[in-house]
Amino acid sequence: MKEVLKGFKVRWLICSAWPYINNVPHLGTLVGSLLSADVFARFLRLMGEEALLVSGSDEHGTPIEVEALRLGVDPKKFTDESHRYIVELLKKWELSYDNYTRTENPIHKEFVQHFMNKMLENGYIFSRNIVMPYCENEKMFLPDRFVEGVCPFCGYEYARGDQCDKCGTLLDPIDLIDPRCVFCGFRPTFMSTKHWFFDLPKLEDKVREWLKNSRTIDENVKTYCFSLLDKGLKARSITRDNKWGIPAPFPGAEGKTIYVWFEALLGYLSATLEYFIKEFGREEGLKKFYDYWKNADARTVYFIGKDNIPFHAIILPAMLLASGEGYVLPYKISATEYLMFEGEKFSKSKGIGVWIDEALEIADVDYWRFALMRLRPEGKDVNFTWREFYRIVNTELNDDIGNFIHRVLTFIYSRFGAKVPGIKKLASEDEELFSIVKHEFEEYKNRMYDTRIKQATENILNVARECNAYLNRREPWKLIKLSKDEAGSVMTLLVNIVKGLGLMLAPFTPKASTKLWRMLRLGDEIPRGALRRAFEIEIQEGHIIEKPMPLFRKLPEDFLSTINAMIRDVRKRINERRPPYLRF
Repeated sequence: MKEVLKGFKVRWLICSAWPYINNVPHLGTLVGSLLSADVFARFLRLMGEEALLVSGSDEHGTPIEVEALRLGVDPKKFTDESHRYIVELLKKWELSYDNYTRTENPIHKEFVQHFMNKMLENGYIFSRNIVMPYCENEKMFLPDRFVEGVCPFCGYEYARGDQCDKCGTLLDPIDLIDPRCVFCGFRPTFMSTKHWFFDLPKLEDKVREWLKNSRTIDENVKTYCFSLLDKGLKARSITRDNKWGIPAPFPGAEGKTIYVWFEALLGYLSATLEYFIKEFGREEGLKKFYDYWKNADARTVYFIGKDNIPFHAIILPAMLLASGEGYVLPYKISATEYLMFEGEKFSKSKGIGVWIDEALEIADVDYWRFALMRLRPEGKDVNFTWREFYRIVNTELNDDIGNFIHRVLTFIYSRFGAKVPGIKKLASEDEELFSIVKHEFEEYKNRMYDTRIKQATENILNVARECNAYLNRREPWKLIKLSKDEAGSVMTLLVNIVKGLGLMLAPFTPKASTKLWRMLRLGDEIPRGALRRAFEIEIQEGHIIEKPMPLFRKLPEDFLSTINAMIRDVRKRINERRPPYLRF
């Protein structure tokens, strides 16, 4: 990523995986895509970069169709209400999406059909009769994700018809040993039906070459993909027999729809196009869209869970190449491992985990945002526990960070009449602290640009801890009695570090950082590009600050002993407020 770190301005498109609309997202979904993407986008904007953040609700396909039929409602009504509810939740989580759209959007539908026709024209789509699993009990063909069975490669018992989550191999339903319908558990029969296929083998060499030459795709993603490429890619069916979806535009494909995975991948493009059309009109919007998708200086960054790597690092690049439109290939694919919950997988059916509407009833959104990024599973699966959440909030956010900020501001407010005294002269140990802080800031920027977000939180904590230790050594409460000028220099240095620390925190805790910005009387809102000047001495002699108020407060002492009862109560209340289709 060295060319980025030189500082020239590029266009960044940040894409987070589209959550499927049949569930309220849980904490694991938030960590892997939605929140991580938002933190990265906020960082880029604060660095003065040109950045656009897009995602949306993935709402087509068999699960929605089946559930809507079960409830006796139209699938459109199902997804309309669910989408509205989730959009409101994302606002409460302070997620700053420029466009959080949906696959039912007309622009998306039109774009997908146009894109598919380009692939057909270029010779990358063909049709053939195939044998598909058909559930006699449900009276329907089963899309590959709704057939489970034993993986023929690794023996995993819960492999899906499109992919084994354990070994990562891309599969077809007919490959599975002892297949079963996920809806009823019955063994499906296999019947002939006509479908249209994406000819992936034609693009295998191009995808391999792109991965091999990319300097910004992470090595773990490359290794994962090369292992799949070495087994050889197979043509993938891109049509389905369900009704709820985007009609396939191919001649003779009446009654078929586009497989949700293929159209959802194209949502990154259509969401960008939709945003610019709404902002600038169709003609100018199309030009802006090309700036982000056909410009050599554009960077597309994807935030996903590790189970989505094949779709984003193999299938999406292959589709972009197959279109012949010159779209930029992924610049970065930030794939997290799994976030577990108290040692188990998140499960709606078993009630294991915390969902994002429930979480906001338990603690402040900034506490969640910071804690989840501290727990972000960047190198291995990470276990969320209430004890660790409690420790992060009370020890790191409140004691290490919040306490340092409050000590500095209250000292200036009480001992210097709220007026910044100014720097007369800095001692060597003051200069040494400032050098350490600026080094941590440089490391923070490098890690953030490289989407190592969890690691970047270490730099934030290092700054706070170094400064707390420095405060204890310098003892300005004693120093002021000996030399008010020297104490004033120390506190002026520290209030400028407080400003910089607040800016480093801003992508993670936007509410608290804005509150700090206002207490420092630097404006109502943190301006774009402010992070570039984070540790410049901008708060000078005579600057007046507001009366300090604590940015964070500790969770109560009985939090850990009462949390399970709290969750039960919250879940009951929240469930009554959810749309009927999203209730437990």
